[in-house]
Amino acid sequence: MEPQQEREEALAARLTEVRRNLHREPELSYEEFRTTEKLRRWLTEEGIAILDLPLETGLIAEIGQGSGSIVAIRCDIDALPIEEQTGLPYASEIPGKMHACGHDFHTAVILGAAILLKQREEELPGKVRILFQPAEETGHGAEGVLASGGLNGVEAIFGIHNSPELRAGAFGTRTGALTAGVDRFEITVKGIGAHAATPEKGVDTIVTAAQIITMLQTVVSRQNNTLEPVVLSVTRINGGFTWNVLPEKVELEGTVRTYNEDIRSSIPAQMTRIIEGIAAAAGAEAKLHWYPGPPATINHEEWADFTKEVAAHAGYEVHDIPPQMGGEDFAYYLQQIPGAFVNIGAGPNHPLHHPRFDVDEAAILPAAKYFATLAEQALARLQTQA
Repeated sequence: MEPQQEREEALAARLTEVRRNLHREPELSYEEFRTTEKLRRWLTEEGIAILDLPLETGLIAEIGQGSGSIVAIRCDIDALPIEEQTGLPYASEIPGKMHACGHDFHTAVILGAAILLKQREEELPGKVRILFQPAEETGHGAEGVLASGGLNGVEAIFGIHNSPELRAGAFGTRTGALTAGVDRFEITVKGIGAHAATPEKGVDTIVTAAQIITMLQTVVSRQNNTLEPVVLSVTRINGGFTWNVLPEKVELEGTVRTYNEDIRSSIPAQMTRIIEGIAAAAGAEAKLHWYPGPPATINHEEWADFTKEVAAHAGYEVHDIPPQMGGEDFAYYLQQIPGAFVNIGAGPNHPLHHPRFDVDEAAILPAAKYFATLAEQALARLQTQA
């Protein structure tokens, strides 16, 4: 066996074990203390410098020398509150917690890229920041990283997500919106409780809430351009406690997904008119509580095209994928730093956030090599543009 092949097989085995180690011990958002310490140890063993930043969990390492350009590659490290049902020998050992979105895969890939970049550090025409981000599943972890100053000076940034819809060996991204803006809402409907046999003595919050749910769909179908994708879903209804009493209060909860920022900003007012109007007609009161999440992930054309070119040269089967209604807080980085978010095939498998979700581990090493090459070639590109 050739020495290079031996080194690659050894790295593949090591990264697979890293992924399985993380998979056995998943940690939820802002609880990734053990994961952070593992990463700190693994990076230190490779002689990779770790930046001193005010981050309680997660970390940023740096590879490279001199005063050239800086690029960043990012993965996320948190898990989900899901009971694993895979039956794998390295299944989660923490009840009710699971890496059901593949962040253990992402972390192994970017750690592998860091190891490869360190091996050719002297040849790098600049520096690479290696971002292991906490709390992506909250939709706000990226904001803490930006506030820490850890990405100051970065001129291009790239992020990874696995795709169970793409087989190992496939790659996907696109210019423009790749994932949607994600917002959460709650609606409180208040009326007057009454006996179910005498509804005229109360104000029926159940009927009022039902009418609100139905009419909210006109936000999508009648109040916005039908050529602009909008999803409005009511996902929780909580009202009443027995069969013969009309409740005083009903609570609704749901989400809105959009790509267009102008439409996104107009939807709370559209919903409020419907909610308050229907409630007033029924003699009830209703209030919208709006909780903004990450905006749409908007890939920059130059860097999206660049990621596809590098992927093609690396031997990936490259796809220009359609936009997705899922959310991703990588969007916050792209609001401030040019770059692109890409999907690495690791399927076919169960969908993301499924209790039997898994990834094809054969995809780890090729993805690590890809991100190391992507970072190095991005630095070279920025150098020629200087």
